[in-house]
Amino acid sequence: MGMGRNALVTGAASGIGAACAMLLAERGVGRLVLVDLDGAALDALDLPGCEVLRFIGDVADPALWERIEVEAGPLDHAVLNAGIGRGAPIANLSFETWRELMTVNLDGMFLSLKTALRLAADGASLVLTASVAGIKPEIGNAAYSTSKAAVIQLAKVAAKEGAARGIRVNAIAPGGVDTPIWDKMPFFAGIVAQHGGDRAEALAAMGKGTPLGRFASAAEIAAQVAFLLSDDAATITGTVLVSDGGYLL
Repeated sequence: MGMGRNALVTGAASGIGAACAMLLAERGVGRLVLVDLDGAALDALDLPGCEVLRFIGDVADPALWERIEVEAGPLDHAVLNAGIGRGAPIANLSFETWRELMTVNLDGMFLSLKTALRLAADGASLVLTASVAGIKPEIGNAAYSTSKAAVIQLAKVAAKEGAARGIRVNAIAPGGVDTPIWDKMPFFAGIVAQHGGDRAEALAAMGKGTPLGRFASAAEIAAQVAFLLSDDAATITGTVLVSDGGYLL
């Protein structure tokens, strides 16, 4: 990363995406191309020192990516991060919920990746946000886990396809991270209630179930993404960086 480079970030309005956008701006990226459904939150991001192009829309909308391909210009980096979470046991999982997860997490990732590869300069680096859930199965997580397992495979195929041009593609697979995605999980509301409505305490209690005893912050994951994007990772491609506090152990 450096002055004059251009970077795309999807799901940039909050969580890991916002943390990545802020870190890239701090590290001197010249132009950021940001994508999110939440236009107000996207506009509220404070990103001094770099040009910012904001695209408000659904990552699963092909028309959005047609517009971005025309307007965004060449890319040196991309953080393909937009995603949602839902959960239910397979026997109780509605097809509507299944399709909602696949539409955003997989169709949206495919369209994002396709456009990023078409805009990528030789030697560009891309990181896809997967999840440790795409590696380790858990009860009630079939749709999300399946979508993230597919993201991992997409990253590996893209790494092989991009290698001839020096384009590196990797995935990051976080475990628990303090992001707004939890607030849309019905079970999490119950855990918060058990802790007197204290969200931070609820996340801390959940984090104690991992060997390191805590969840990650979005800023910590952003720093790891930045490493994968950077020249320090120049020989790393087609890999999955698991950042889960030891959850897989």
